[in-house]
Amino acid sequence: MKLLKQFGIILAITFAGEILRAILPLPIPVSIYGLLLLLFLLSTHILPLSAVQDAGKFLIEIMPVLFVPAAVGLLDHWQALQAILLPLSVITVLTTIFVMGITGRVTQGVLRRTRKEEDDV
Repeated sequence: MKLLKQFGIILAITFAGEILRAILPLPIPVSIYGLLLLLFLLSTHILPLSAVQDAGKFLIEIMPVLFVPAAVGLLDHWQALQAILLPLSVITVLTTIFVMGITGRVTQGVLRRTRKEEDDV
């Protein structure tokens, strides 16, 4: 029952993201609205982490399964993808390296800031 309640909270926040998308028609995916709303609620402690933690862990554990429909969709359109396979591969490799680099830099910055705050206290 606890997990169902937590999923309900996540779905409600996702729905609020849908409403925000209707109100603020920016070129931002609806899922980003929901993630930003969830981040805001967790950061301000309006929503305690314990209210969604177990459902979040569950979703992370099953994440590989969630990619299966996308992979099947790619296989369904293999004929169309063959024509652009080389540029698509190059773009995928380059953007993966770019995202990993940026993620590493952000993580290093957060760790430095956290250590600095701990040293100051």
